[in-house]
Amino acid sequence: MLYRKAEKIITEHLTGLSDKVLIVSGARQIGKSYLIRHVGQQVFKNFIEINLIEDSEHERIFEHVRSTEDFYLAVSSVAGDRMGDATDTLIFLDEIQQYPHLLTLLKFLREEGKYKYVASGSLLGLTLRQTTSVPIGSVYILQMYPLDFEEFLLANKVGEQVIDYVRLQFKHEKSLDEALHTRLLSLFKRYLLVGGMPDAVNTYLDTHNIVKVREVQRDIHQLYEIDASKYDDAHRLKIRRIYNLVPSYMENKKKRLIFSDIEEKKGGRSADYIDEIEYLISSGITLDVKAVTNPKFPLAESEQKNLIKLYLNDVGLLTYLLYRTNIAAVLEDRSSVNLGGVYESVVAMELAAHGQRLFYYDNRKAGEVDFLVDDFTNLSALPIEVKSGKDYTVHAAMSRLVSNEDYHIDKGYVLSNYREVSSKGSVTYMPVYYVMFITPHSPDALLF
Repeated sequence: MLYRKAEKIITEHLTGLSDKVLIVSGARQIGKSYLIRHVGQQVFKNFIEINLIEDSEHERIFEHVRSTEDFYLAVSSVAGDRMGDATDTLIFLDEIQQYPHLLTLLKFLREEGKYKYVASGSLLGLTLRQTTSVPIGSVYILQMYPLDFEEFLLANKVGEQVIDYVRLQFKHEKSLDEALHTRLLSLFKRYLLVGGMPDAVNTYLDTHNIVKVREVQRDIHQLYEIDASKYDDAHRLKIRRIYNLVPSYMENKKKRLIFSDIEEKKGGRSADYIDEIEYLISSGITLDVKAVTNPKFPLAESEQKNLIKLYLNDVGLLTYLLYRTNIAAVLEDRSSVNLGGVYESVVAMELAAHGQRLFYYDNRKAGEVDFLVDDFTNLSALPIEVKSGKDYTVHAAMSRLVSNEDYHIDKGYVLSNYREVSSKGSVTYMPVYYVMFITPHSPDALLF
């Protein structure tokens, strides 16, 4: 079984003193259900799993449940022989966004305390905004993502002691020796191809066959397109169009979403596509990065909502769409292939998985910096520039940004394939795999 950091959080919550209902949120196919099932069956004598998407497509037993009495009766119709009490019974409501009224009911189920509950959802952000009665104070939401690079290393038999050593080197801004650097960079490039979808990672570990890995990624990509097709015609076409545009933008210099491209008409505005973009973000299949022109802490206060970048939630899906089974483009750093968008995508994926809210610096005079995140330690912005080529020391916009005294920026990172860690003024150069240790030092979950 793949190691997932979320397993510890889920286990501690389900075995701890908190009576809040844990909801694990994230895109489909990232391993939410598998992980909850694994923990639930280990910890509880009675594990009851109810897939609400399947219920909505067949029996619809839970469609009209509005009271706790209705709920207990509905559960008993499918698992009456496994309904013990709160000490030995866990009820897992999978894909709870399918029935938003059950989110409201969680508050009352928690208050009665007859059983222990856990839920998962892939459109929770959107569903919670559309729910008339959010169960404030009753739920604990954990956001999950595909495997991050550290989890990928563990899956590839890189030991925890090695990772702890690398983390210490990052902390003290020191370089790794050539052998370890070569090993980690080689695995990092494989991560660009495989990504973090559990099925893709397991297929890679079992076969080391890129064709088999790409088949898994193709199926996931098609599933995401099918999910979008559940909306009405007008929304469906726009969602699929935006989603399919994302890889092409990775080849552009700015990588910003161009609204006039969506329906190929002049005058397109962000306001015309709010629902579609919200779907792509809330479903977890894309990561949003908002522009900031005044990079002061906290960054959310100065974000520009109409200037947005979208990245796919998994770098493996991106390299599948861009290169199919041509692995040389990634593994051999071919000069004819621009890997800038791929490297930016994996950094976005890593930062998001660590709980970072993503922004980028955009200033007409000063230029653009790939990422900005909140530095909670220094209460300032932390700029991050990502370089895939040999010109990693060329970063005029980053230099101007960190030298601007009005912004009080303590330092900035430039990430590249180069081994040596060095600093020039406030800019620190680091190997790209060190991104796995850039964290916000703030809680991973949200309380409601």
